[in-house]
Amino acid sequence: MLAVGDKAPLFTLPDGNGKNVSLTDYAGKKVVLYFYPKDMTSGCTTEACEFRDAHPDFAKLNVVILGVSADSVSSHKKFSDKYDLPFTLLSDETKETIQAYGVWVEKSMYGRKYMGIERSTFIIDESGKIQKIFLKVKVNGHIEEVRNSLL
Repeated sequence: MLAVGDKAPLFTLPDGNGKNVSLTDYAGKKVVLYFYPKDMTSGCTTEACEFRDAHPDFAKLNVVILGVSADSVSSHKKFSDKYDLPFTLLSDETKETIQAYGVWVEKSMYGRKYMGIERSTFIIDESGKIQKIFLKVKVNGHIEEVRNSLL
């Protein structure tokens, strides 16, 4: 399990246009890396739209927002276009990065157990170290929590 102060696991993943994006592309900037279960679902849409609406505040703080799920590049493109998201969504269909961050977990719904992404957010500092971790995120109020932790 990752902890505050650990070096953030490096990754290179395709964005909604199929262009590879690496964590190292943002060296010298703070990164809000959020993992979410699925494009176009209610909680994930709410979270993405709240990050969208708060994007100017994060930009003023020189903070980059990156969203990651196991959805395909084309799914991310549709999701991003539909909700006019001003930040990058990354596709991790192999789940290597999702597993590296420890957010691929056993979940339970209606008594059925299955593996899935635990909604989580990591703040990575300018030197690539984990500054803050939010696990089992509840969408309501989360963006405020993240923003306040950056101030």
